[in-house]
Amino acid sequence: MLVLPKSTEFNRRIPKQKFYDNLSVSAELKREFIDRIRIIYWQNKIAVSTTNLAAGETVTEIELFVVHLTGLEIPEQALRQIDRKIPYHILFLLEHEERWQAWVAYKEPAGSGSNAFKIIGYYHTPWMEEAAIPLRLEGLNLDQAYENFVRQIAGDALSSQGEESLQESVARQERRQQLEKQISALWNKVRK
Repeated sequence: MLVLPKSTEFNRRIPKQKFYDNLSVSAELKREFIDRIRIIYWQNKIAVSTTNLAAGETVTEIELFVVHLTGLEIPEQALRQIDRKIPYHILFLLEHEERWQAWVAYKEPAGSGSNAFKIIGYYHTPWMEEAAIPLRLEGLNLDQAYENFVRQIAGDALSSQGEESLQESVARQERRQQLEKQISALWNKVRK
């Protein structure tokens, strides 16, 4: 499992109601929080003040949330809601019956001049034992630490090609997924 410095420990339980009570969310999203999530813990806060990492250009903090689930169904819309509500980069560790999965959203600045981010997509590991989660805090600043978390979780999907930036890797992966959809659609037409 991810081992972080003791200075990053935050260890606060967050009532899941905080993410849907005072917001206009759909009944479906509220049901996802209620039915699929048991408990949410804000486990760690990786920041300049809690580590020896330098500040990043876009990443000011990385939060580690541990989410205990009621089943193996992933509450992706609930994760998006949490990501929208908290203006930092978040690393999710999902747990169900001692099986773990790491999730992270690739985010880019929204461009509106605020601290808001645009979620481009989510990456995750398969379900595994806690000790097998392949995460290490690496990098000299928070931008590099975040990029390394995204690459570690995405695995081969975002393997870099030479000096390719994370943004370029994500764009290449999106193009690849679009081409695969087009190929699949063409094969379906050929079969018909």
